Amino acid sequence: MANACRKQIFNSFIGFCFSAIILPQIGICSRFSMPSSDQFDKDPTAFPIATNGEPFPWRELRLPSMVIPLHYDLFVHPNLTSLDFVASETIEVFVRDAAQFIILHSKDLEITNVTLHSEEDVRYGTPGKKLNVLSYPAHEQIALLVPETLRADLRYHVAIDFRAKLADGFEGFYKSTYRTLAGETRTIAVTDFEPTEARMAFPCFDEPLFKANFSITIRRESKHIALSNMPKVKTIELEGGLLEDHFETTVTMSTYLVAYIVCDFKSVSGTSSSGVKVSIYASPDKWSQTHYALEASLKLLDFYENYFDINYPLPKLDLIAIPDFASGAMENWGLITYRETSLLFDPKTSSASDKMWVTRVIAHELAHQWFGNLVTMEWWNDIWLNEGFATYMELVSVNATYPELQFGACILNMLKGFLSEEKFQEGIIHYLKKFSFRNAKNDDLWSSLSKSCLEGDFTSSGFCYSDSKTTSSTLTFLGENVQVKEMMTTWTLQKGIPLVLVNQEGGLLRLRQERFLKGVFKEDPEWRPLQERYLWHIPLTYSTSSSNVIHRHVLKSKTDTLYLPEKTSWVKFNVDANGYYIVHYEGHGWDQLITQLNQNHTLLRPKDRVGLIHDAFQLVSAGRLTLDKALDLTHYLQRETNVLALLKGLEYLELFYHMMDRRNISDVTESLKRYLLRYFKPVIDGQSWSDEGSVCDRMLRAALLRLACHLNHAPCVRKAAELFSQWMESSGKLNIPTDVLKTVYSVGAQTTAGWNSLLKQYELSVSGAEKNKILYALSTNKHQENLMKLIELGMEGKVIKTQDLASLLHAIARNPKGQQLAWNFVKENWIHLLKKFDLASFDMRMIIAGTTSHFSSKDELQEVKLFFESLKAQGSHLDIFQVVLETISKNIIWLEKNLPTLRTWLLVKI
Repeated sequence: MANACRKQIFNSFIGFCFSAIILPQIGICSRFSMPSSDQFDKDPTAFPIATNGEPFPWRELRLPSMVIPLHYDLFVHPNLTSLDFVASETIEVFVRDAAQFIILHSKDLEITNVTLHSEEDVRYGTPGKKLNVLSYPAHEQIALLVPETLRADLRYHVAIDFRAKLADGFEGFYKSTYRTLAGETRTIAVTDFEPTEARMAFPCFDEPLFKANFSITIRRESKHIALSNMPKVKTIELEGGLLEDHFETTVTMSTYLVAYIVCDFKSVSGTSSSGVKVSIYASPDKWSQTHYALEASLKLLDFYENYFDINYPLPKLDLIAIPDFASGAMENWGLITYRETSLLFDPKTSSASDKMWVTRVIAHELAHQWFGNLVTMEWWNDIWLNEGFATYMELVSVNATYPELQFGACILNMLKGFLSEEKFQEGIIHYLKKFSFRNAKNDDLWSSLSKSCLEGDFTSSGFCYSDSKTTSSTLTFLGENVQVKEMMTTWTLQKGIPLVLVNQEGGLLRLRQERFLKGVFKEDPEWRPLQERYLWHIPLTYSTSSSNVIHRHVLKSKTDTLYLPEKTSWVKFNVDANGYYIVHYEGHGWDQLITQLNQNHTLLRPKDRVGLIHDAFQLVSAGRLTLDKALDLTHYLQRETNVLALLKGLEYLELFYHMMDRRNISDVTESLKRYLLRYFKPVIDGQSWSDEGSVCDRMLRAALLRLACHLNHAPCVRKAAELFSQWMESSGKLNIPTDVLKTVYSVGAQTTAGWNSLLKQYELSVSGAEKNKILYALSTNKHQENLMKLIELGMEGKVIKTQDLASLLHAIARNPKGQQLAWNFVKENWIHLLKKFDLASFDMRMIIAGTTSHFSSKDELQEVKLFFESLKAQGSHLDIFQVVLETISKNIIWLEKNLPTLRTWLLVKI
């Protein structure tokens, strides 16, 4: 799942290189401690009460394992006029232990009839037994009460008739709408089930462990098509002009991966090297934007089949752009659903960044076809087995197939460096083949990776290499085959990341590790308790000024000492920023590195320069490095030619500018503006207003020109205004270079005429990429009445879709003229927002964090705290409340500690 990454709509710094899905706090129940049918007979009063007042025979949140599903035969008939559906299913179940009831998940479904058939009933065609149904909505469960005990080791068939409305939100079986170029509104029906919403579409065993096969039949009108996980076998014509599509039975899979859609979309198709038919679907007016996705999908599918040494297990793969979609994408097996901006690419309006995003999301979802679909975690506490590896493989596949789009590092990348690429890949293949069509947990993965790197493969430094790179006399450093598990559990079972402190004393390197903490300092009383019991096994890499050799060492204790083989003026840890840890150089360590950057920065690898900038400013937030030292480190950027290093330095300087601007600290804001424009003037003025160059060049151009115009750099504003005027004169038909389109629109949006024209273009545009750029531009306007109009349109959900409301509020809150407006709106319209989004939804978390996390004053902290307390009093509570309060507190502390330093440093530099 890709969440804006549920998959990222906004990038976040998350541990296992996966966009975290924030799940309910669900207790993990032992299979051996669950109550049995007999316990219910003995004491029914110990169980919850069903909606009809009778005792409900199951009290656990997790389903019992006495009865398990084998096969679902599911029929669905959605009515896209009345916006409801009728359905029926027959679930073939196997009884593992004798039982007097069957517990299933069901949510918001009207169950009209349930019948139980034994194998004999099925064989001889005799009527089954009608079952009573109890409902316990608190756990989203139903109990089917059987008249006679279900006998162990036998199969039964449960037939259920049910109906429901198509859901209004973005979960379960829901309705989505789009407008044609002619202005007609059309409706489609689409599913989205991860993590626990299959139960909103059909009664089921809605946990990842209960894998089964699915035979799906969809009834539809002739003007629509039906899609599902598998290819269509046949279509039957019915009376009244209806058609019934029957799909092949699926492979064994979890319920959250089931998908079916009824729509009128068009597609473009191709065939992979192994013969898989790949199709990209979109609404008819957007069909022309599907071609890049097809090219990327075919290329990436071939890559994964070769890398995993396992063919994609289905005969077809559909990717479809959904008009209303909460996250970035969802990896349904064989029918992957996407937000339109995550799949469609319009050469006229999509920038280099848009292309990277589309490629990454496609790569991520295709990786899930193996990690998550073929092999699935047993329970959601191991979600990172799906998401972490999907994001890691996203990195690997994009770097291999589109090297110009290179990006990122994460924990799994660090593990690959520890094991070696060859051994890591062997371990992944072993894991996927061993657990194909099954469920797995953390330890299964570590076991597979351990087997790929046997004892004899470890070098004396503790790093694994293939036999070709070592000798038979290689010493074992980590011992037996538990070393990978031993190391990785320190990363998967602890919060946060480590801080490695390096102190060079002549030929000695003294190392310490601590838990990295932002906004909590060593002198604070809470610092020590937050450090207790935290210890990582950290695969360190480092280089020195005296050679290009990459040294390796596994730090498994709180302190350690290394010996340098030769005299060196500096040492740099975390080579190429592949490790997931922050490094602080004590003593003169930072001074030596800054001197080297100023004298000849090219002696440090480009990724190492990026890593130094990142670590320096992170350490400022942790109180380990002074802000002036971190700023001094960026001074060499005047001579930097590496785009990623320039972008990283620019990122922090721009962050400080926006912080000062939002707080209306005008003297520092003006000083930062002058410094940025003078400091980056040569590279800003050297940018062309075009789409020329590499992807990195184009991303730098977009970032620099956007910042320059935001800072009112006269040449930038003049050029953007000139292009916008030409665009206006052409009635929106002029093709502005895509990488500067957002900047041009943002400058144009500052006038009344320009703002109104852009809003009209937003309504007319069929490009999601363009609509995103326009919405951002509209949100930068300085007039609150315009910003309020945007919010109203977002709440209405017609011109600005509901799916975009959270990101709109976040964008308006980033505007100094809109930050209080957005926050006040959230406070005053909380009840209305809850009618649009579930309290625990990604959208609500984004709305809360997006409108408050930039606050940096004690008054704002108190205001937010009081609002959250009022919500708790009403029974509404989210973990994000505490996260936001901690973030605001850290912002306050950062300003108190660093504002005087920033002010002084700027006065000296300008």
